[in-house]
Amino acid sequence: MADIQTATFGGGCFWCTEAVFLELRGVQSVTSGYAGGHVANPTYEQVCTKTTGHAEVIQITYDADEVSYEDLLEIFFQTHDPTTKDRQGNDVGPQYRSAIFYHSPQQKETAEAFIQKLTDAGTFADPIVTEVTEINNYYPAENYHQDYLANNPGNPYCAMVVRPKVDKFRKQFADRLK
Repeated sequence: MADIQTATFGGGCFWCTEAVFLELRGVQSVTSGYAGGHVANPTYEQVCTKTTGHAEVIQITYDADEVSYEDLLEIFFQTHDPTTKDRQGNDVGPQYRSAIFYHSPQQKETAEAFIQKLTDAGTFADPIVTEVTEINNYYPAENYHQDYLANNPGNPYCAMVVRPKVDKFRKQFADRLK
């Protein structure tokens, strides 16, 4: 019997993070969505106003017997910039913040310990600003945001931003791909 668990991360635009984690062995599904806000069932347009409090997130369903939560954290921290508040590259606003929304006390403890390990090792030149918050107000994004790279390979943002991130991930984590 598989040990199926859920992780939720905000690492900037969900199109980028979804595309990376979809290729990881042990991941069963990745759903783009919104978490951490105060508006029920927000739309993409509402979240983009920067007034709902939500972050763009991905919710990962994974088999913990194949990939650990710490493995997911390692990839999360290596595929976005956890040192910029409310920003990833040219994407600016609270919806692009670096965030871990934990689903259990164990995930909280693991995330906090992982951040401390990165800090102690001096992995990043600037302080990590990733928030660690209990999952709340999670809503799946609209259907057109799901599997965005696969469904929109000609989109300029995908060609210039998403595809290079996926290519870097494939090279860096080749031994962990499906």
